[in-house]
Amino acid sequence: MIEQLFGSKTRVKLLNLFYQNPNRSFYVREITRKIEEQINSVRRELANLLSIGIIGSDTTNNKLYYEVNQQFEHYAALRSIFGGKKFKTSKKTVQKNEETVDAEPEPVVVSAIELENKDPFIEELTKSGNVSIALYTGQFTRDETSGIDILVVGDINNAAMDKLIQDLENTEKKQLRYAVLSPDEYRYRKEINDRFVSNVNLAKKIVFINKNNLL
Repeated sequence: MIEQLFGSKTRVKLLNLFYQNPNRSFYVREITRKIEEQINSVRRELANLLSIGIIGSDTTNNKLYYEVNQQFEHYAALRSIFGGKKFKTSKKTVQKNEETVDAEPEPVVVSAIELENKDPFIEELTKSGNVSIALYTGQFTRDETSGIDILVVGDINNAAMDKLIQDLENTEKKQLRYAVLSPDEYRYRKEINDRFVSNVNLAKKIVFINKNNLL
């Protein structure tokens, strides 16, 4: 029924992909691989979504990337259909020249329990130790200010972590930079305004786990 409502199977798959990854950008061949549709069909539907304003595009390193437009007027309604209950966003309002305006949406926060089968890497990560923070940044969000792609804070089995990263690299077909910190080290670095932790906190990111608002 959803496919009939929205015109095509490819379009529905694209909407699912974008709204379930609201802070992540994708290039065309990556999209075709993830949704398993023909590239011509994907290009056609991407053009349709761009013309409506549902997604936006940008070029980085000679690659054209697509990302959901969180400022689109019907973003919240479409997110409720395609984003699923497992992903939540929150919006703040700020005061500007005595007028209340919407601020930028905060990073997506998903608890380990809510995540359940949504991201295989995070799901397996929670089995390898006690995870307090898990997030994607860098190549996943096209924001290189953090200098890494994955940050994990917690007590993690190193061998299991190496295997998980290797599997994720095979899935994503690219090398990934990651850092693992203990909760005590993360807290200390945050207290002294350590540059690395500050850069990660300021970078664009997708936050999957943030226990006790440690981030």
